[in-house]
This record gives sequence, C-alpha cells and structure tokens, in this order.
Amino acid sequence: MVAVSGTSEVSGKSTYDRTKELKEFDETKAGVKGLIDSGVVKVPQIFFNTPDVHLHIHEAGSIQSHSHSQIPLSFPVIDLKEFITDNKDLSLRKEVVDQIRKASETWGFFQVLNHGIPTSILEEMLQGIRNFFEQDIELKKPLYSRDATNKRVLYNSNFTLYSSPSANWRDSLYCLMSPPPLHPDELPSICRDILMEYNKQVIRVGNALFGLLSESLGLSNKHLTDMGCADGHSLVCHYYPSCPEPELTIGTSKHADGDFLTVLLQDQIGGLQVLHENQWVDVPPTPGALIVNIGDLLQLISNGRFKSVEHRVLANKIGPRVSMACFFSTSYLPSTRIYGPIKELLSEHDPPIYKETTVKDFTVYSHNKGLNGISALEHFKL
Repeated sequence: MVAVSGTSEVSGKSTYDRTKELKEFDETKAGVKGLIDSGVVKVPQIFFNTPDVHLHIHEAGSIQSHSHSQIPLSFPVIDLKEFITDNKDLSLRKEVVDQIRKASETWGFFQVLNHGIPTSILEEMLQGIRNFFEQDIELKKPLYSRDATNKRVLYNSNFTLYSSPSANWRDSLYCLMSPPPLHPDELPSICRDILMEYNKQVIRVGNALFGLLSESLGLSNKHLTDMGCADGHSLVCHYYPSCPEPELTIGTSKHADGDFLTVLLQDQIGGLQVLHENQWVDVPPTPGALIVNIGDLLQLISNGRFKSVEHRVLANKIGPRVSMACFFSTSYLPSTRIYGPIKELLSEHDPPIYKETTVKDFTVYSHNKGLNGISALEHFKL
C-alpha cells in the first residue's frame, strides 16, 4: 500500500517533517497514481500549494480566473492551412505569419489547426500515455529515476520534487529523443511505436513553426533553425490523476518553459491556464489542435519581442488528464555556443535587454531554482 502521512499534533507541536515525507513518497516509485490506487481521500501535505498559486498579486492588481473576467478573451487559434506541405500561396503565408507574430508578441501562446498530424496519431499518442502510466507499477519501477543527466528515458513524479515549494499532482515520463537519435529499444515497449511515430511528426511541425516564427521576426525562414533552436528535443508525457481535494494542490505550478519552443498535445479534460493581461485564461481543449508556446530562450534571443508566458495546470476531480509536450532546445548538446539577442533585431532604439549565455547555463539555473513562480529570465536581464 502506498501512503504518505500527513500532519499530526503531539503536545501542541507539529510533527510534520517535509523532507522525510518527500523521501517516503519518492521511495515508493509509485507516484501520485500510487496514492490514488492506495485509496487516499485526503491530499498529503507535501502537495499543499504555497499561498500565491491560486491567487497571485501583481503590481497591476490581483489576477482573476477567466470565468470572472469582465472582458471576454479569445485564445488565439491559427489555421496553418496545411503549411506543413509547403503551401506556395504567398498572401496566405503572410496572413499566417502575421497571426503568429501577433500571438507570440501578446499571448506567447496559440493553438494550431491543420498542422499535418493525423487525428488518429494524436489519439493513439494520448492512449499510449495512459497505457504506460496505468500498467503494473512493477513494470514502471525500473525506469524510475531523478538522474536526467545520465538517463535518456526516465519516469518519476515531479522532476523538481525536492527543490520546488510544493509537490505537483502529476507523474511524468521523460524521453530525450535527440541528439543523437534515441534508439527505439530504450523506450517503454507499451508505447514505443506511437512515441517514435509521433516524434517524427512533431519534428516536422516544429521545423515549420520555427520557419514561420523566423519570418514573424522579419528574418529569413531558416534563421532560427540555422541558430540550432531545433537541434535537440525531448518528449515529456504527463499524467494527472483525479484529485480528491483539487482546491488544495495543483497539477503543475505556474512557470514559463526554459526552452525555445514547446508544442503540446492535451486531451479533452483541460486544466491548462495561461496568464494573460493579469488573468488566468483557460486554454480550451480543441479536437485535433496542438498548443504552441514561446519558451524563455526564444524570448531572450528575440530581445523580448516574443513573450514566454507563465502557465499552470489545475488539479481536477475528473481524471486522469494526460498530455504530451515536445520541448525544442539545445540544452542536450555539449555545446558552448553563446546565445543572446539576435543582432539583426537590435538598434540604437532597441538595445539588448538580456545577457548572452549558453543554453546549458540557462537550463541549469532554471532547473536549480525549481518551480518557484519566478522567471529565469529575470536572472539574465542586463
């Protein structure tokens, strides 16, 4: 039986030992799903939110959920119109490039339709994630690890379990797909084939998006890929079990992604929220759509033109919710390449606002600080 004890009182003093309970939870190797399988009806204290997660105060005032907003907000949805197939209609391309520029400068997020990945593959990928997490725990345990530096495929609960203020109601499977290309035998057999197929498809989408984003910055189509932005990528499968007390915890704490670009596939349960105009806005599940968001590194090299925006995932009594994120970055390469604001975007009126850095140094800093709600970009401002 998997269990994590909560707070108890002895002689008026709390006996809660957070470090001990984190270790106990981690050592089960059963994750949050193990808690649910064991029949817990109360959320253990290690998952309790820090106070600012559900209500965060900014200088402009308090953040409201979208449902309480006085101004209806429409989340950007962009029809790529099969751009993946090299559509030659220049006027159509300009329209899409303009839409991507506007969304990247204002929201930092958008959904894409007609991206070229068949719906059957999207559905099979989501089912493959469920199959992995819902198999017998003894089949998953050999992959359980926190050593992402030496393992290309690993499963655990909360990558930053010991460094974040509170644990998230989420288990994850991490797969470093390249470079070099991951051998299929390293992937879990229960979802190996669909992982390989989806990986091939999402690389194609990612390369096309980097081309459109380059044009959105007024650069040549290949500028971002020539910089190496798409040279490495990982797939991360998230599994959010149903939660008995969703008001006490969260699926994923608010954060911004530390990569160049993220392409996300989510199921129809929803729960993803984006911080926009001082409000938490729901990202509506859209059949057949992929969600795209700008990462910190793309904000840095675009000198702040494109926005890497905080987002979070709510816990839910309905579940499990599953998602698949593809992170494009070069942090997996032993590279000393320096990244800073792109020179072509700078001028006397637009001087650099960020320091130059290697992707490795940026990623190490971002990982070590954990999901504490503070953007890693703040550390790299001039």
